[in-house]
Amino acid sequence: MTERTPLLHYRLSNSVNESEPRCPPAGQAPEQQPATPRRRSGPQRQPQKLSTFFGVVIPTLLSMFSVVVFLRIGFVVGQSGLYQAIAMFLVAYFIISMTVLSVCAISTNGALDAGGAYYMISRALGPEFGGSIGIMFFLANVCGSALFVLGLVEAIVATFGVPEDATVAATHYQVLPSGYWWSLLYATAIALLCLLVCLVGAHIYAKTTFIIFLVVMFVLVTIFISFFAVRPHMITLPGSHNPSNGTGPVFPTTANFTGFKLNTLLGNLEAGYTVDYTTGTMMTFATVFAVMFNGCTGIMAGSNMSGDLKNPSYSIPRGTITAVIFTFITYNLLIVLVACSCDRVLLQRDYSFLRDINIWNPFVTIGVYSSTLSAAMSNLIGASRILYALARDDLFGKVLSPAKKTSHSGNPWVSVLISWFLVQLVLFSGKLNTIASIVTIFFLLVYAAVDLACLALEWASAPNFRPTFRYFTWHTCALGIVGCAIMMFLINAIYASASIAFMLLLLLLIHYLSPTSSWGYISQALIFHQVRKYLLMLDVRKDHVKFWRPQVLLMVSNPRSSVGLISFINDIKKSGLYVLGHVQLGDLNRLPSDPLQSQYDSWLSLVDHLNIKAFVNLTLADSVRHGVQHLLFISGLGGMRPNTLVLGFYDECLPKDKLIDPSLSTSQLTDSSGPSEELEQQPPLFHFSPLRGSSDRQDYGEFGDGKVLGPQEYVAIIADAMKMLKNVVLARYFNSFDRAQVLSPPSTSPGTGPLYVDVWPVNLFRPDSSSYVDTCSLFLLQLACILNMVRAWRKATLRLFLCVEEGRSVRGSEEKLGQLLKELRIKAHVYPVPWDQQVALHWQRQGEWSKKKSAETSKGEKKPRIDEEEEDEEDYVNSFPSNATRLSDDYLSAVNRLILEQASSPPAVRFLYLPRPPADTRRYTAYLHQLELLTRDLGPTLLIHGVTPVITTDL
Repeated sequence: MTERTPLLHYRLSNSVNESEPRCPPAGQAPEQQPATPRRRSGPQRQPQKLSTFFGVVIPTLLSMFSVVVFLRIGFVVGQSGLYQAIAMFLVAYFIISMTVLSVCAISTNGALDAGGAYYMISRALGPEFGGSIGIMFFLANVCGSALFVLGLVEAIVATFGVPEDATVAATHYQVLPSGYWWSLLYATAIALLCLLVCLVGAHIYAKTTFIIFLVVMFVLVTIFISFFAVRPHMITLPGSHNPSNGTGPVFPTTANFTGFKLNTLLGNLEAGYTVDYTTGTMMTFATVFAVMFNGCTGIMAGSNMSGDLKNPSYSIPRGTITAVIFTFITYNLLIVLVACSCDRVLLQRDYSFLRDINIWNPFVTIGVYSSTLSAAMSNLIGASRILYALARDDLFGKVLSPAKKTSHSGNPWVSVLISWFLVQLVLFSGKLNTIASIVTIFFLLVYAAVDLACLALEWASAPNFRPTFRYFTWHTCALGIVGCAIMMFLINAIYASASIAFMLLLLLLIHYLSPTSSWGYISQALIFHQVRKYLLMLDVRKDHVKFWRPQVLLMVSNPRSSVGLISFINDIKKSGLYVLGHVQLGDLNRLPSDPLQSQYDSWLSLVDHLNIKAFVNLTLADSVRHGVQHLLFISGLGGMRPNTLVLGFYDECLPKDKLIDPSLSTSQLTDSSGPSEELEQQPPLFHFSPLRGSSDRQDYGEFGDGKVLGPQEYVAIIADAMKMLKNVVLARYFNSFDRAQVLSPPSTSPGTGPLYVDVWPVNLFRPDSSSYVDTCSLFLLQLACILNMVRAWRKATLRLFLCVEEGRSVRGSEEKLGQLLKELRIKAHVYPVPWDQQVALHWQRQGEWSKKKSAETSKGEKKPRIDEEEEDEEDYVNSFPSNATRLSDDYLSAVNRLILEQASSPPAVRFLYLPRPPADTRRYTAYLHQLELLTRDLGPTLLIHGVTPVITTDL
C-alpha cells in the first residue's frame, strides 16, 4: 500500500496538470526518472507554476503592444485616417478573435502540456501537421525575438547614438557609436540579457515581465493624461531638410499638437496616403494594414507558456480573451485621441510624436525599451518551449534529442541555448524590415493551422471533442482560416507561398520519416465520417456490369506460406475491396476471452510489411467451413462486399516460410518446447505460428494446416461459395511464388525470359462442349485482362489457347475468338491447340461407361447406379455439368501434358477454368483428385469459376 500511494498521486497530478514535466521525455528510459514521484509533485514544485494573470495576461498584453502602440499609432491614423484606421483594427481583431476562439476550444478539451500551439495542433491533426507547424512556429518565435531585439537597438541608437555622418553629437547624451557592427554588438548584449533571464526559468521571467508590464502600463497612463494635460505647441519634425539641389517636393519642418479641436478631427477622418518618410515608398491600405497587424500577432504568447501554467485549460481562454479585449480598447482609444489632437502632417512625418507630446519625454522612450525587451524575452522563451516539446515527441529522431534536457526545476535550458543561438544568427541580418514580413506570415500560418485543427475536430464529430468553451462554431474556424490566408498574401504573396511550400515539405518529410504516434490522427476521424456517408450513398441496386471490379476475400491459414499469393491477389483486385480472412477453431463459450483480438496487430503488421491495400477479418468458428461462411456473409459493408473467394489448393506440397526472422535460428523456429515464449520475443510481424512439417500435415492450401480440414469439407466450401453467388478462385503452387523475381527484367535476372500469362478459357472437364463465351470463360478473360492492366504486369503478354479438333474450322474458330477479344478490348495472342488425342481418351472412357450401362440394363437391374443418379442431378442443378464420373485419369494426365507442352517459354501464371463441384457430395473427393491431376506441375495456377456477368461490349 505504501508503494502504490505515491504512484496514484503522481498519476492524478498528471491529469490535472500540476507539474510541467509530468511525463518522462519521449525516448528516456524509466530508470532515468526519479525513484520517488512524490518529490516531483511536492511543495517545492508549486512556486514554479504561473497563474492566469502572470502566465497568460501579461505575456499576451506585452507581445501585442510591443512597439506598435508607441511608434506606429500615428503612422496608421496619419496615412489611413480615422475611419479606415478603425476599420483596420476591426478587421484585424476579427481575424485574431476567430483564432482565439479556436485556441480556447482546443485548450479546454483536455489536459494541455508544454508546447502551446504546437501541442494543440499536433494532438489534434497528428504528427505531420503538428511537427511542420511546430517547426514554423519555433522559427517564427526565433525571428520574432530577433525582430524585437533589433527594434530595441534602433530605438537605443536613435536616442543615444552618434549619427554616422556627424562629426559631433547633436546632444550631450548621444554618446554611443553607430554602425552595423556596433548595432550588432548592442543586439548581442541585449540577446544575452534575455538569455540570462530565460535560463533562470519561467518564474523569474514572469517576475521580470511583471515589472515591465507595470512600466508599460504607467507609460500608457501618462500618454492618455498627456492628451489632456499638455498644452498645444509646435513640434520640429525629424529629418526636416529640403533637397540640396533645390528640386523635388518641399516638406514642412514643423507641425502642431493642437489639442482637442473639431477642425483637427475633421482633417483626420479621411485617408491621405503619402510617401513613408523612413522608407521612401508610397503607402496603401494594404501596406499600412500589414504594419498595423504586427501589433496583433502576440495572441499565442500565453499559450506558449502552457507547460508552466497551474491550470492551462482554465488560464489560456480567460487570459487570452482578457488581453485581446484590453488591447482592442486601448488601440481604439488611442487612435481617437490622436485623430482629435494632432495635425495630419505631424502624424505622417513624425512616428515618435508621442514622446514629444508626453508630460515627460523619457517616459515614452522607457516604454519602448520595456515593451521591446519583454517581447524579445517572450518570443525567446516561447521558442524554447516549442523546441522542447518537439524534442520530447521524437518527430525528428536524434537530431533534437539534446533539447530534451531540463534543469532540476524543469527549465529546458538546452532548448533555451539553441533558441538563443538561432536568434543570434538572425541578428546578423541587421535590418528589422528584412524579417518583419516573414515573421508576421509565419504567425498567421500558425493561426490558420489552429483554426484548421479546431475545424477538423468539429467536422469529425468525434464524441470525445467536447470542450468546456463552447463559444465557437465551424463558421468561426473557417472565417479565421480565410482571414489569415488573405492577410498572408496581402502582406507578401511571395513569402506566403514560400512558407506554405516549406510547411508542405516538412509535412511530407515527417510523414515518411517519423515513427507512428499514439496521439490519434484527425485524418482517421474525418475519413471515417466521409466513408460512412459515401457507403450509405453506394446503392447496390444501382450496380452496373460496366463498373464491376473484383472484391476479394482471400482465406489465409498461416501467412508464413502465403506471402506470394497475398501479394499476387493484391495485383488483381483492381482498386477493389481486398480482405484477408482467417478462421481460428474454437468455442467462445469455453474461452475466457476472444483470442482473435491479440492477433490483429500481427495481421496489420503483415499488411504494412507486404505493402498491400487490404483489410483483415478474423473469425472464430467450430469448423473451417462454418468460419468461411461467416466471413462470406459478414465481410464488407453496404456496397463493398466480397464477390470473389480465393482459396489455396488442397495438396501435399510442402510450404516454405517466407516470414523467417533473420535474427532467429531455424531450431528456434521449429522447436515446439516453448513456442509461446519465443513468439513473445519476436516482433509483431513474426508472431504467426511456425509451419508444420510434412510428416504430420496435410496441407490443403492457404487457410489451414494439419487435419483440421479434410477434402470433403474443402470442396464443400467451394460449393457453398457458388451457392452464395460468389466467384471462386483456387490458387496452386503459389507457396514459392516470388513476385519481385517474376517481374524483374531479364537483364537483372539471367534466368528469366519474356513475361507471359496463359489463359485456357474452356472447361477441360467437358471436351464435348468447348465454349469460350459462357459466363465463366468471360470471367477468366476479365481477370487476366485486369492483371495485365496493373503497372507492374503491363509488360506481360496474354496468351489465349484455343482448343480445336480435326474436322472443325480452325481459322473460323480463331477469327471468331479474335473478334470477341476485339469487342471486349482485350489484347491477347490466340494460339490454336489441337487436342484430338486427349479427346479420344475421353470418348474411349465414354464408350466403356456406355457398355457397362448396357450390361447392367440387360441383366434386368432396375435400380439406377449412383453414377446415373449423379448425372441426372447435375444436369438439373448445375449450369455446367462436371461429368466427374466420365473422366478418366488418363485423359486428365494427357490434358495436363498438353498444357505443359504448349509453353515454349513457361508463363508466370496460368488461368484455368474451374468446373462446378458435383451435386453428389460423395463425389467431392474424386472431384478434388481430378483437379489435382489437371494442374499437376503447372507452376503458379489459378482455377477460376465465375458465376456473375462481369464484362460487356457496351459503351
